[in-house]
Amino acid sequence: MSSATAEARPEHRNLVGAFWRGFRDFRRSRPFWGGLLAMIAGVPILYFPYAHLSLGGVTIAMSTTAGAGSLIIGVLLIILGLTAWFQPAVRIFAGVATTLLTLVSIPVSNLAGFGMALLPGLIGGGLMMAWAKLPEPAVATAAEAPGADGGTTAESVATEQPAAAPVAEEPVTEQPVTEEPVAEAAAERPAAGGSVPAQQAAEPKEVR
Repeated sequence: MSSATAEARPEHRNLVGAFWRGFRDFRRSRPFWGGLLAMIAGVPILYFPYAHLSLGGVTIAMSTTAGAGSLIIGVLLIILGLTAWFQPAVRIFAGVATTLLTLVSIPVSNLAGFGMALLPGLIGGGLMMAWAKLPEPAVATAAEAPGADGGTTAESVATEQPAAAPVAEEPVTEQPVTEEPVAEAAAERPAAGGSVPAQQAAEPKEVR
């Protein structure tokens, strides 16, 4: 069996490569990093008011009366991040709300999670507001695409269009006009009633 007749080896489907290409398309078509930072900012705001730290066998509870406010702010930040991912049309609203909630969490939720949610929240809100969809590549029209001879395809299309069929004109035949001399016509004209020719009638008669 020669190499020309050998069957080609079927390509093995790379699942990792297909997943990465799908993730790349997903990331490029929406404010991915802004939504991710907004969700990251919501985690410390949710965690610290309900955390329990142990220091030397002593349990320290950091929950305060502002725990409900921290819960609401943290959940809203995570929801806004997911909204920016799956509904890019409302990215401006999500970015503004993320920035405002991050600023509100400074006095409400332990200085925005001890400062751990401040920068991610502000940067994520700014990225969501500044994101814009990439313009679609312009498709070359038939008039702008160059032809094989260096010209445009519009000229080739114009030449390829069938020309209108010419209207058939009937040939005009010219009939020859025969002009007979006056003298010959008068000579050939038959005399009516035995009258004399016109020349004899025109001659004056002699009076005796």
